[in-house]
Amino acid sequence: MPTLKRPSVAHTEAATVVPRTLVERAYLSLRHDVVCGKLAPGERLRVEHLKDQYEVGAGTLREALSLLVSDALVTSEGQRGFRVAPISLADLEDVTNTRVMLETEAVRQSIRHGNAQWEATLVHSYEQLSQTEMDLAESGSDLWERRNKAFHEALIAGFDSAWSKYLLSILYRHAERYRNINWRLTAAHSSGRDVRREHEDIFRAAIARQEARAALAMESHIRLTHDIVKRQENQGALQQWRLYPS
Repeated sequence: MPTLKRPSVAHTEAATVVPRTLVERAYLSLRHDVVCGKLAPGERLRVEHLKDQYEVGAGTLREALSLLVSDALVTSEGQRGFRVAPISLADLEDVTNTRVMLETEAVRQSIRHGNAQWEATLVHSYEQLSQTEMDLAESGSDLWERRNKAFHEALIAGFDSAWSKYLLSILYRHAERYRNINWRLTAAHSSGRDVRREHEDIFRAAIARQEARAALAMESHIRLTHDIVKRQENQGALQQWRLYPS
């Protein structure tokens, strides 16, 4: 299978990447603002307004937006331009189910085939994430997100499937959008969730080469965000994110 390279910065962190082109810079900045919610779900993306904000030309901005369309984070409306992709419980459920299907199998295969270098990288990524989670208020959610992503990538690094990693990287970004909503919801509503313990359970099962246990822990971990958001939706807490075309 050919090597997947679209685009070269698509699966790295905006905060740690030095963009090589103006398109990459605009793409990373726009992606960050969509995922974190600065650009709200359903919001119209007017090129003439945004080109000054992102300090690029209209053509460059359209190219960056087209890359986000291929990531399903932005929708194209033909001659009407672009919008931020909407959010919904149905979409979150689809993202969750697909991610569970792909990531649990990737974890199983990675545990089965991972070598000593895989173990060392996994241990390092887990230690970095744990350190961040010890004082999340001081570390900040951006650092946690980067280290969380690194931990998930380390877990599946032993699986030699470029397609699985490519698809999971896209799904991770969509899950991150909903996780940012979860951050806001649980800032005001206690979820009773212990993410640090969830990561510990996944790590200990993976490093012990207990693939079935690791896969179950991973599935539970992924599904909890969906369950929390759904519970808050039933209480009407998601209304501020339900933006419709204007």
